[in-house]
Amino acid sequence: MSDSLEKATPLELDMLILQKKISQGDLENISDFSEDILNRSRTNNERDHLIEARVRMERALLGIVDVSLVGSELRWCVDRLNALCPGSPLHGLALLNLANWHRNVGESIMSLVVHADISKEYGHPEDIIALSRLEAARIYVTLNDLDPAMRHLWSARKFFTNTNMTSESLVCSLEWLDLALEEISEKAPDMESRLENAAPRESAGTTWIPSNPKDIVEIVEELIPILTQNLSGDNRNDLGLIIDSSDMLGIDEWKNILSQRKSEIQDLKVLAALQS
Repeated sequence: MSDSLEKATPLELDMLILQKKISQGDLENISDFSEDILNRSRTNNERDHLIEARVRMERALLGIVDVSLVGSELRWCVDRLNALCPGSPLHGLALLNLANWHRNVGESIMSLVVHADISKEYGHPEDIIALSRLEAARIYVTLNDLDPAMRHLWSARKFFTNTNMTSESLVCSLEWLDLALEEISEKAPDMESRLENAAPRESAGTTWIPSNPKDIVEIVEELIPILTQNLSGDNRNDLGLIIDSSDMLGIDEWKNILSQRKSEIQDLKVLAALQS
């Protein structure tokens, strides 16, 4: 795309209009408009391989193409963008879309294979990598392969933090903590060691490594100032995780912080846990 609107071609301007319509949910006549852009991107006068890939990806995601062709269209976009701009945000987004498609049609392992192509080594930006790691972690959870799930959640949390995506980082921390509380051992390697020593595997399995209490302390200490800004809500499983962490590690301070503000808590299960 051109550096500025003043330098943009008519085709580039129409592509921007299309993307704005999609982002705003204005899908009326979107099929005809996007098809016009696609056809123009293939002509001698306005040929633009990048816009062709972008509009084909959008049409596949919107279901404008035949449902049987969605997967092949998304794969075509990945391959074309890999040739045009490997490691770019758009290439990373195309990989994410393809991985999500594989997962949605029940091909979890293929989804993980695609996610593996998103990495810092390939030049992808950290926010794209973080989204990929989070989605991969959730797939591993469904496969009951919890060691890589925890590692991916930890990595995603770090990448989200680096890019100031606080809400997403919070989600990763909570999902990691939920897994970590299954089993705790002071002899277990910490997460940084687990990341450093991780090695590729030929296939997925059902693996588990206990969590190190130091990692739990790090996560909970980060979570408490955020979660206690507002203690209202009838379903506060996040506060329940703090209480469970306090009980399992014997750190009463965390539980006491919540006990001192019981009047603000509305979740009956949390109140019952504080009184036990």
